[in-house]
Amino acid sequence: MQLHWHRQDLRAADNVGLARASPDDPVLPVFVFDSDVLAHAGPPRVAFMLDALSRLRAWYRERDSDLVVAHGDPREVLPALATEHGADRVTWGKDYSGLARERDAAVRRALDDAAVAREAVQNAVLHEPGEITTNDGDPYSVFTYFGRKWQDREKAAPHDPPAADSLVDIEDDTDLPTLDDLGFDEPEAEVPAAGTEPARDLLDAFLDEDVYRYDDRRDYLADGNTSRLSAHLTFGTIGIREVYQGTAEARSAVEPGSERDESVAEFQSQLAWREFYTQVLFANPNVVTANYKSYERPIQWNDDPEALQAWKDGETGYPIVDAGMRQLREEAFMHNRVRMIVASFLTKDLLLDWREGYDWFRKKLVDHDTANDNGGWQWAASTGTDAQPYFRIFNPMTQGERYDPDYPDPIVDHSERREEAIEMFETARGDD
Repeated sequence: MQLHWHRQDLRAADNVGLARASPDDPVLPVFVFDSDVLAHAGPPRVAFMLDALSRLRAWYRERDSDLVVAHGDPREVLPALATEHGADRVTWGKDYSGLARERDAAVRRALDDAAVAREAVQNAVLHEPGEITTNDGDPYSVFTYFGRKWQDREKAAPHDPPAADSLVDIEDDTDLPTLDDLGFDEPEAEVPAAGTEPARDLLDAFLDEDVYRYDDRRDYLADGNTSRLSAHLTFGTIGIREVYQGTAEARSAVEPGSERDESVAEFQSQLAWREFYTQVLFANPNVVTANYKSYERPIQWNDDPEALQAWKDGETGYPIVDAGMRQLREEAFMHNRVRMIVASFLTKDLLLDWREGYDWFRKKLVDHDTANDNGGWQWAASTGTDAQPYFRIFNPMTQGERYDPDYPDPIVDHSERREEAIEMFETARGDD
């Protein structure tokens, strides 16, 4: 038999580690609560994860199996579980961050010492880092070229879930922990439902019509013309192969080259962006805390705790910025267009370090993804790959469609700060 270690693949369908199971080689699903990983989480994400685990465990129990829950260091827990249950192999889905790769290397060594075979499988992306490179074999630093190759590459089909007789017949009476058990407060935001069925409902609804308007309407905040699948892709409650197959079927239903076809292609390009940032993180794991792009001199970010707090509280006096920060607080989510606006405001109007914003998003977003969020923040801050040029700065007033007379006075003047931001970056470039 084999163990499958669930991590960011909290689903049974479209899961390579489970799809290979058979009645002659059944699989025992496992989840390990790792304090080193939880240290980087926030209440919304942990709440979503617990809901997803509860739904996944129910799926297994309906098939006379179970999700075995353990706590501790995976280096110790997984070899012990393999020995306890007589498993000769452990599988898990690949994770491409530096922290995850260090952890997985340690787990591989521990399993080797216990004479247990192991395999990391591809469950999170359609094309792994290293599959799409420049002609010289280097990772791309510009999305356009990466995206073209990504679109042209053949995509794998989703996998069926394991049959009931391919699952180990077992009962685990260990309760899932609560947020309090794990040391987290209840999230301030209303966290959406997790699990594969809610994810599929969102996907089906999006593909029914909104995907055909995505190219034209995705930036209009009141339309709600987005898939809302980001948290599900982050935690793997739905497989990326399943999502892509749905978009491919949506394209096949319309005339090639039509506006509706191009609209679906634009949504597919957003999936490609996620994988572009994944390969950037894989090739440069230090970008989580360091600028991707180097300047001749250090960028002289402001040290202004009061301005940072006003930004977090949604009290900047700029309606579109404050509305976005309220949405983050209340929904643990923010529209992608607004993410760019609030990130530009923090770094170019308040002249505050992008790492302050990234850290706040990490704590508050239910869909936080290291590669995607880091890529977005560094793009807005003009420090990342394929970044927004430092002299292009979103105007938070023209970006907003409506204005509220009850808002507080703006905490900075955009026009003045725009000039200061340009001067700051030109000094960092050594242009003076």
